[in-house]
Amino acid sequence: MDIAGKVFVVTGGGNGIARELVLQLLAKGATVAAVDLNADGLKETAKLAGKGAKLSTHTLNITDRAKVMALPKAVITKHGQVDALVNVAGIIQPFVRVNDLEFDAIERVINVNLYGTINTVKAFLPELLKRPEGYIANVSSMGGYAPVPGQTIYGATKAAVKLLTEGLHSELMDTNVHVTAIYPGAIETNIAQNSGMAMPADMDVHEGNKFKMTSVNVAASTIIGAIEKNSYKVFIGSDAKTMDKLTRLMPEKAAALIYKQMKALLG
Repeated sequence: MDIAGKVFVVTGGGNGIARELVLQLLAKGATVAAVDLNADGLKETAKLAGKGAKLSTHTLNITDRAKVMALPKAVITKHGQVDALVNVAGIIQPFVRVNDLEFDAIERVINVNLYGTINTVKAFLPELLKRPEGYIANVSSMGGYAPVPGQTIYGATKAAVKLLTEGLHSELMDTNVHVTAIYPGAIETNIAQNSGMAMPADMDVHEGNKFKMTSVNVAASTIIGAIEKNSYKVFIGSDAKTMDKLTRLMPEKAAALIYKQMKALLG
């Protein structure tokens, strides 16, 4: 898809990868509707974009289905059309085993990561099918194919997003709508804070890890590159690429490697 002149909806646009994605899309000539639960975060995104940017902000909880279903009309009223949906919004769970994870935390992660993605896809897909070319890009995770202890429910939701996205790709194969699945590894974001999780101050989850965290700048540019190429899937970071290969070739070894890196968080 050519970025210039297209109208993108980006969820999670008030922080992290999604904020950088909004800014880079604008720089490439796109119009963007940034969606986030955090109004202050959206204000900061708009401030960074600068006056005159072809940007609208929409404070919205993607788990609120009625409000999500009303969002396409608001975007089209503002911008005249909608060409692409990029689902970045997501949260992690507390770093505890499933046995110690409360049901309210489980439901929150499922509602945001899975139902939030389903809600936006259901809301916007009918409009995307009307366009000469439409696009859906959903962010899954390295945790969607590689088991991370202490993030099992998070991983389950991201595995569901993986299959949801792949299924959409197959269903839409003979249509004008392209679909890309995105698999980030460790990215330099505040996802723990934005998920309402407190990380132990004296604990580095990447201590001893040979992989470097990927910057949001690189993550966003990688996503844009995948959209421009109509890629089936894209991995972000050397960790995501390596673990994809390892989990397919030696899944038990991959699980043991991740456990070694993460076990300190589990106590």
